[in-house]
Amino acid sequence: MNTPYSASILILAGDGIGAEIMPHAVTVMQTAAKDMVELDLVHADCGGCSIDAHGVPITREVIRQAEVSKAVLLGAVGGPKWDGLPINQKPEKGLLQLRSHLDCFANLRPAITFSPLATASSLKQHLIASLDILIVRELTGGIYFGTPRGIEQSDNQRKGFNTLVYDESEISRIAHVAYTLAQKRNKKLCSVDKANVLEVSQLWREIVSGINVKYQDVELTHMYVDNAAMQLVRDPRQFDVLVTGNMFGDILSDLAAMLTGSLGMLPSASLNVANRGLYEPVHGSAPDIAGQNIANPLATILSISMMFRYSLDLPKVADDIDAAVDRVLNSGYRTADIMPDDSTETITVVGTDQMADLVNQELKRSKCENSTSR
Repeated sequence: MNTPYSASILILAGDGIGAEIMPHAVTVMQTAAKDMVELDLVHADCGGCSIDAHGVPITREVIRQAEVSKAVLLGAVGGPKWDGLPINQKPEKGLLQLRSHLDCFANLRPAITFSPLATASSLKQHLIASLDILIVRELTGGIYFGTPRGIEQSDNQRKGFNTLVYDESEISRIAHVAYTLAQKRNKKLCSVDKANVLEVSQLWREIVSGINVKYQDVELTHMYVDNAAMQLVRDPRQFDVLVTGNMFGDILSDLAAMLTGSLGMLPSASLNVANRGLYEPVHGSAPDIAGQNIANPLATILSISMMFRYSLDLPKVADDIDAAVDRVLNSGYRTADIMPDDSTETITVVGTDQMADLVNQELKRSKCENSTSR
């Protein structure tokens, strides 16, 4: 069978468990892509490994390659080895430069509870059973990028200051992304702000509300960020898609992450207007467990699923990956981070290598069955 087209994918394994997981994740990606798309994989350095090899967190050549690639898959960056470097030379600077150069303004963070992992959450099972929410976070504006910012001496003491700022175009484009995604899901959108005290949030709410006339099939609600945090813990299934600014999204997406029981299960996508973007697991480089074959590869594998769905426009391939992960979990296999405290089921703990291999074998089996049935 001839593949319909080819796609260039930049692979940045990064540091710690990112570098450990990536070879296995790439194998899964290649299996999933077979007969659907020809992948042109380019491997390069980013983060601490780039500092060691090239003296900078990311080189201009790698940024140029990212700009011409259909998608970028990143493992993780950072670690204590580079903690002593100035802030503008740390490994994380490479990630920020990637986001900036690609103009990845829309960060998509799903929080999905696979049914076999309902006991892994700290919440009661009935609260998170079948949980499937999506947080859309504006990623290139807000207080993390606003100016002026800094630390200065004032009145015989140091003073730190940052600026929270959003313009209409920044709010509008992230709102359109969130509305479009809500249309493809359950047509419910909750915009999260702090409009009772912040002028920026008042503008945010006004613009998001105004855009609703173009998406009248989507039910729009508004919620203050403090209440949203409480509601995510009290009744997370009331939400479908949430859209919010950079800082609020940073906090709420990490809170939502723990609803599923482990950071090792959480993927993410950061997209630009052309749906090209950066895909990465939510977990960090976890240097304390790197090289021990115990890291969970599923967040990276699920990030690959998002890559097929959003940047390669192959939702069937994404569904196949998600289904393979679900079948492996239903078969009773777990990495250490998602092992239940107590269970009456037969559970088998596996390492990084075996978990990725199990998903890969499930993908091969399903492709073979689909081929036979045609």
